Amino acid sequence: MRKLLVWLVVLALIVSVFGVKKIVFWTAPNPLQEEFWKPLVKQWNEQHPDVQIEWSVIPAAGSSEEAILTAIAAGRGPDISTNIFSGFAAQLAEMGAIVPLDKEFGDDFWEVIKARSMENVIKGWGLDGHYYVLPIYSNPMLFWWRKDLLEEAGFFTPPRTYSQVYKLAEKVTIPKKRYAIKVFAGKNWWDRWFDFITLYYAASEGAPYIKNNKAVFNNEYGKKVANFFYTLFKNGWTAIDLGKDPFEKGTILGGLMGPWHFNYTKEHYPEVYKSIEIAPPPVPDDYPSYKPVYTFADTKGLVLFSTCKYKKEAWEFIKWVFSNPENDARWIEITKMPPARGDITTNPIFKKYVENDPYFAATASYVAYAVPPALITTTIDVQNAMTNYLIEPVVYQKSTPEEALGKAVKEVNKILLSQ
Repeated sequence: MRKLLVWLVVLALIVSVFGVKKIVFWTAPNPLQEEFWKPLVKQWNEQHPDVQIEWSVIPAAGSSEEAILTAIAAGRGPDISTNIFSGFAAQLAEMGAIVPLDKEFGDDFWEVIKARSMENVIKGWGLDGHYYVLPIYSNPMLFWWRKDLLEEAGFFTPPRTYSQVYKLAEKVTIPKKRYAIKVFAGKNWWDRWFDFITLYYAASEGAPYIKNNKAVFNNEYGKKVANFFYTLFKNGWTAIDLGKDPFEKGTILGGLMGPWHFNYTKEHYPEVYKSIEIAPPPVPDDYPSYKPVYTFADTKGLVLFSTCKYKKEAWEFIKWVFSNPENDARWIEITKMPPARGDITTNPIFKKYVENDPYFAATASYVAYAVPPALITTTIDVQNAMTNYLIEPVVYQKSTPEEALGKAVKEVNKILLSQ
């Protein structure tokens, strides 16, 4: 005890002489993620009085990206931030705003990657030969179906193909009251991840929609997906405005969902929660039944900003969090989202989540088939163009799918070539 008191006095003197190193840390404005981070930051700060983490959520704005860029421009940006998707990371890297972690920390970076079994996961995050992001989670976007309502309609398995969706829609659609499926995610740029891009990945076995800095989705896969949208809206088998909680209220029988939504449904609609059936996105009729179906990976990670004064200390905090698999177990417990690890189904630490939670197990089984978005610096502009020239014309029946695809690809390529 006496030695401990002496050590604490010495430590206090060191802190008083040299001052406290403060590191500003921003995380996603999500209650469940806040629940995860709050005690971790508290624990670190208690154990490291000389290096204090000043934690807050990303300030309110139109988007996290907008809030971070505004803060950087004003000279008030964070030292570390989570909630970074690959395209935004590319934009920040091009600006010189973030640090290449592998270059800055060398073998220490790769030790964390190995400790988290991320050797394959990290490959999708490479940019100009370096790695600027430490991925935190990877959410395969999957379809939830109301098993109870499907069975009422005489369907005992979720529809796998477009034709099966049409058949279901013909039977269950009641205009302005009930529809088979939700496909249109919304008008925001990020909504394209959760409708066209997800269905494109499913139709194409995960093929890129942008390749060698050129839009390539005006192909057989893009045409099939666009025609799927067009057919559903032309026949009134889906709608733009489906109201609040359409899945839970039975307005739709199926829709694309992320695992973060499990807790909400379980808390607010416990009976509906029991009737969830998880399946991959629908595919074209000619998609081979023996092949796995790919989907979009809602995957985000953490970056270290170039303006950070204490990069070494900031990295020590990052390493402290992500080298401990118990923290990832707690992440699963709280958020229900799969951490970006390659050993979820094999590591004994995660065994209880895989064995005791069939929804988490189903979600985790698709991590290997979940594809990140295109790694480009103009994601927002590109996806706004996809909204304006592809999705809206098809949804509102203003042009044929082929015409919309041709126009969208042309406009997207203008943006890509102007970089």
